[in-house]
Amino acid sequence: MRRTTMTRREDIDRLYRLFEDLEQTVGGKQKLKDCTGYMDWPNRGVYIFFASDEYRESGDQLRVTRIGTHAVSRASGTSLWDRLRTHRGAQRGTYESGGNHRGSVFRKRVGEAFVERDDRHDEYPYWGEGSSAKRERRLDELEMKRRVSDYLRDLPFLWLNVDDEPSAESQRAYIEQNTIALLSNYQRGAVDIRSDDWLGKHSRTKKICESGLWNVNHVDEDYNPEFLDGLSEAIENTEPV
Repeated sequence: MRRTTMTRREDIDRLYRLFEDLEQTVGGKQKLKDCTGYMDWPNRGVYIFFASDEYRESGDQLRVTRIGTHAVSRASGTSLWDRLRTHRGAQRGTYESGGNHRGSVFRKRVGEAFVERDDRHDEYPYWGEGSSAKRERRLDELEMKRRVSDYLRDLPFLWLNVDDEPSAESQRAYIEQNTIALLSNYQRGAVDIRSDDWLGKHSRTKKICESGLWNVNHVDEDYNPEFLDGLSEAIENTEPV
């Protein structure tokens, strides 16, 4: 059952209060440009990215722009840092400051929006196509890869320690799905209307444009407000890195 805009707004306000608690718990938001694998990341968890310069309607809180997790298929060994590192991109080597947008949907969607906004279709006709690309194409795409890296590495983010077994029914997946569904403005009364300057407004994907999130899955679903209690418990189990 879809909840009223007023009820949803109240739940969103509670969600952001919990994010404030999380920020105090971990000692502040991080940025990927400052992060390494030597930091004490939890093995499994949920990450929450915020816009770097866009605020909620109600005040000075940065707006959430992407929620994600990892290892939701059984036997997956992907760690939280593995996923964050893929979003961050390469720091050395031939593709320094680039990254694999065919391995990170987040990178792929951001690059698509740049291509659409700046009308660079002729330069990047194959952006994001396929699961891999030959060296020549990867080099041709390197400029855009670096632009995506610059954008993502400057987004503030928080993380949750939710170290359960890989599964689509995991608590991590539950928190991710419900957070996305709660914050999404897709086909419903908008809360925290997105700025016209938000890059996602130029996405070729309607669900991104209308939801206000760099997410596609779960933006058209309803949420269970009880997930906020589970989020609160996860915050208690999260520590600084």
